[in-house]
Amino acid sequence: MSLSDARFKLLLYLGTLTFILYLDRVCIGKAASAIEHDLGISDGAMGWVFTAFTIAYGLFEIPTGSWGDRFGSRRILTRIVLWWSAFTILTGCVPRFSWGLSTPAWLTALLSGREIVLAIDSFLLLLVVRFLFGAGEAGALPNAARVVSRWYPRRERGLAHGVILTCMLVGGAASPILAGNIIASWGWRWAFLLFGLLGLVWAALFHDWFRDDPAEHPDVSPAELQLIHSDSPARDAKSPHPPVPWSFVVSSSNVWLLGGIISCAAFASYFYFNWFPRYLENGRGVAEKDTGFLAGMVLAGGACGSLAGSVIASWLDRRGEQGRWQRPLVGCGLMVAAGIFVRLSLEFESPLLATLCVTLAFGLAQAQQATWWAVVADISGKHLGAMFGLMNSLGVPGASLSTVFAGQFVESRKAAGFVGRAAWDPVLNYYVAVLVVGGILWLLVDPRRSAVEPDAETAEALLAGRLTPIPPEDLAPEPVPAG
Repeated sequence: MSLSDARFKLLLYLGTLTFILYLDRVCIGKAASAIEHDLGISDGAMGWVFTAFTIAYGLFEIPTGSWGDRFGSRRILTRIVLWWSAFTILTGCVPRFSWGLSTPAWLTALLSGREIVLAIDSFLLLLVVRFLFGAGEAGALPNAARVVSRWYPRRERGLAHGVILTCMLVGGAASPILAGNIIASWGWRWAFLLFGLLGLVWAALFHDWFRDDPAEHPDVSPAELQLIHSDSPARDAKSPHPPVPWSFVVSSSNVWLLGGIISCAAFASYFYFNWFPRYLENGRGVAEKDTGFLAGMVLAGGACGSLAGSVIASWLDRRGEQGRWQRPLVGCGLMVAAGIFVRLSLEFESPLLATLCVTLAFGLAQAQQATWWAVVADISGKHLGAMFGLMNSLGVPGASLSTVFAGQFVESRKAAGFVGRAAWDPVLNYYVAVLVVGGILWLLVDPRRSAVEPDAETAEALLAGRLTPIPPEDLAPEPVPAG
């Protein structure tokens, strides 16, 4: 039997998916100065625009991940890419305007003469558009993780996760560079239009080629199908999907610990995505034309770290059954080292040397992501779409706080009379502390304990009445909707 290579073609689709995901997401960081100027938005207001995305991203990760479990990732991925691409384009269509509407006389009288002015302006419209953009992007990674679990043998999943994460950061690295050139040539609106069109093309090609069940794909040979299922049982994509056992999930310490870790990582990452170009320009005095290259260098470092992390995760997978400490020690060491390099960046006057330190920091933090994905997959069982969505969405508090905190902190420093590095550098100390906290949380994770099935300790607690069992009716599989 000849061994086909459909799963590697699929990896090309998944890689380009996350490349476009971050190309579209990071673009606004480079365009922020131009957007603020054209639409009359302050740094603090732009922080809320960034946060609108992250809040929507967190709110919709669990639903879109669950939809993939129930309806198949082919349908869901196609729809969400079309959605977020449309709102990428619409970001570039927000005009500068301000409308005010006073309350009518009868309502003013009811309010004892107090007049209320209802207003909508460019800021509010941009806020709504970015919120809806985040709702679309939310389902990409949970469904990508679900696809990997069904199309790749266990020993290849670390590599697949690494390629997905690497392409994601390559897209993030390319975004400020490409966006900077487009903005300089044609303006910031064209960057969002051109980037959005890429997603529309991807969705059409993916929907035509992909199948949820590799057994149904014409390009998958019997030999490749046997390899895919060599270390995990085949799953019928059309069989009813059982409900998520939420009573076990919410009582799992692993769920909250892994959510805390991703929140700490996101707190740092979203500074690089949204604020680092501004930090270089306003804090370090770097010319605007050079900030795209330096910001892209940081994200390229993250891409290299993701690839290195996939090698580490694959090596751990090849060692066989994982024990209590292997993965947590790797995650802890990488997160703490990332914090050290962020702190080291403050010791250099040279923007290039400081950026190199931040590049290493982001690379180390991203290297632990493949291990994080592997642990999430191991403890999630057949509910990977919903569980990945849940745990990844727990990163939203960190991402949201980061985008608002940095803008508000810098504005407060400026109001106190600080300028340049004195206004910007102190904020990085908080990012150092959060990365170290993330490393400590890794030491509390036990990768051997499932979050969806009771282990011996949980079963004993159920018998002793310390936990509430799942109602029997909740154990019945959910019906699969027609169509």
